[in-house]
Amino acid sequence: MIGAIVTFLGVGHLRPAPGTWGSLAALVLGVAAFQAGAGWLVPLGAVLATVLGFWAVPRALAGRESADPSEIVIDEVAGQLLALSFTVVPLMRHGVPDLLFGAWPGWVAPFLLFRLFDIWKPWLVGRADRRGDPAGVMLDDLWAGLFAGISSVILAGIYHGALQPWLQG
Repeated sequence: MIGAIVTFLGVGHLRPAPGTWGSLAALVLGVAAFQAGAGWLVPLGAVLATVLGFWAVPRALAGRESADPSEIVIDEVAGQLLALSFTVVPLMRHGVPDLLFGAWPGWVAPFLLFRLFDIWKPWLVGRADRRGDPAGVMLDDLWAGLFAGISSVILAGIYHGALQPWLQG
């Protein structure tokens, strides 16, 4: 069960770039939930993946030499769902029915920004990653998800508040 959790049902075994596959799997599930009218499952999934990750990762790493094996992707799932929550929740509140095609920047930006912050590891993301312990495995992706979510909201604000009126005018 621990292996299924930390690899997100085996997604972590996909190559190359298992972290990107984990993020993509979370993104697909999040977009599907929104399209099905259950966008509230995205932030709930972020919480669930976080709780399960903090429980399962230390158990999966016990007795292993690598501090962050690449097949562990529950951290990417939690971070990606957190990032996606920043756009999904406002879109739900505004009654937007179609995230996949109608509001596609609402899932593209969080995905690309999350991967950027997860790979680049600026500031608190890198600090968490350098901890070298099970908590650091989870925390670096949660920080990356938080930064990606906030950046997505800022970009949406710039577009809707400044660029869109200017482009239409």
